[in-house]
Amino acid sequence: MHSPTHDANNLVSPLIDNNLYTGDGVLMAGVQRLQAGWHADALERYGAELGRKEVWALAETANRHAPELHNYDNIGNRIDVVEFHPAWHSLLGMLRRENLHALPWSAPRAGSHVARAAGYFLHAQVEAGSLCPTTMTFASIPVLQKEPALFAALQAKLYACEHDGRDLPLGQKTSMLIGMGMTEKQGGSDVRSNTTLATPIPGGGGRGADYVLTGHKWFFSAPMCDAHMVLARTELGISCFFVPRWRPDGSKNAVFIQRLKDKLGNRSNSSSEVEFNDAFGIMVGEEGRGIATIIEMANYTRIDCVIGSAGLMRQALVQALHHARHRSAFGARLAEQALMQNVLADLALESEAATLLMLQLASSLDAPSDPLQRAWRRIVTPAAKFWICKRALAFSGECMEVWGGNGYVETGPMARFYREAPVNSIWEGSGNVMCLDVLRAIGREPEGFTLLLEHLNGIANGHAGVGILLNGVKKLLSTPPDQQERHARRLVQTLILTVQAALMVQHAPSIIADAFIESRCDAKVGHVYGTLGGEGSQIVHRQILQRVFQ
Repeated sequence: MHSPTHDANNLVSPLIDNNLYTGDGVLMAGVQRLQAGWHADALERYGAELGRKEVWALAETANRHAPELHNYDNIGNRIDVVEFHPAWHSLLGMLRRENLHALPWSAPRAGSHVARAAGYFLHAQVEAGSLCPTTMTFASIPVLQKEPALFAALQAKLYACEHDGRDLPLGQKTSMLIGMGMTEKQGGSDVRSNTTLATPIPGGGGRGADYVLTGHKWFFSAPMCDAHMVLARTELGISCFFVPRWRPDGSKNAVFIQRLKDKLGNRSNSSSEVEFNDAFGIMVGEEGRGIATIIEMANYTRIDCVIGSAGLMRQALVQALHHARHRSAFGARLAEQALMQNVLADLALESEAATLLMLQLASSLDAPSDPLQRAWRRIVTPAAKFWICKRALAFSGECMEVWGGNGYVETGPMARFYREAPVNSIWEGSGNVMCLDVLRAIGREPEGFTLLLEHLNGIANGHAGVGILLNGVKKLLSTPPDQQERHARRLVQTLILTVQAALMVQHAPSIIADAFIESRCDAKVGHVYGTLGGEGSQIVHRQILQRVFQ
């Protein structure tokens, strides 16, 4: 391009019209290996759609035009409506059409959780806010299934594969979304301190009965959902409730939106503060066992946090590598320069290990009665959420830096990725909460943990690097019990690196697996990306980078 002042050259065109699925050999191989090959055609189609310029424009528009709260209509009636840009509804329509809100429940078969995870992973690469109501709806279904009468009334709308964004009573809608309302001002993650009260409607009480709720929620996710799973206190303790946006008689429920959160990222999605003034709700699960009920949901939403962060990492890497391959500086393409190759190769190793881990966690959901898979779900899930979601922040920042100043501005995707990265590390339990949960899970299920370590050792097949990591886990667990909490992050970091190392040995070429393990168990290697060592590093780096696009 020529202007009166300069010639514009050495510019990198946006990466569009690429297939997010067929370009990812690690993902494709995992889908086939983990019994989800029957869904490959749908994933290929969706991967092509998500790579289109028009879909990227939807993502950008939905995040640039944030939701707006309208508490009152033009004559003063209280309405508490959140208005979204049409792009938001288009994105939710895509997710719903792909059945990413219900696939393993509505169409169960071998590999269905892996199939669903792969689609979720693809969508996370383009737009993350729309995943929030999707994952909450997904996680609510197995909990609601345990309430036969309630689920029978909701099933068709929960399973429907079209998005219905209208604000109407459930009886007038074709589909529904479900949100969550757990935390309060005084407690945050400590939901045992919740003060919201649930009082049985006269003549009722107990599981499946009607209640009225009075209190508040400091974070009420996606307030325009058709119902929310809410924690409130009864005489027997914290219990879980299904709180619809509209009462059964067709009147608006007494859930009053106070304001929307002004968030760092995830701006396409609305998060709110609400108050309940005798809001109608139905008890779900046993009275006084609400936290246990919600933890069942969290087992799914936490895996989705891992999937979402792994997806963000994948796309940030793809964008960084695309830029480096087409941008020149100091007389050579960025991707041809030794230090940049080291950075990109290190990032590629991290992304591949994250992808393998999220697929394995999804696969564990497909085998609910297997003791080993239970250990993956119960012990590895919180460890993975701690590690992958936290690594995504530094990862996306490094990828942004590859773009230089062009990455720091809002006219490209990298700044949005960076702002999006922290949310999964915070939502559904912050880092310390996850690490303490790992300790608790190991203590409660020692046989499962032993089974997991034996499994990892078997996969490693005598690999010295994995052995070093495994020994590190055992050494940290030998710490006196009163000191284990202080070192919980180190334990969880070592454990999840051991898991990732074993998965890389199992599924990556040996030269790639060795590069990952040597860099992750070498105490001399720094905590920044681009510190890979070893003999013949130029050849290794190039082989690693060739795997990014296959």
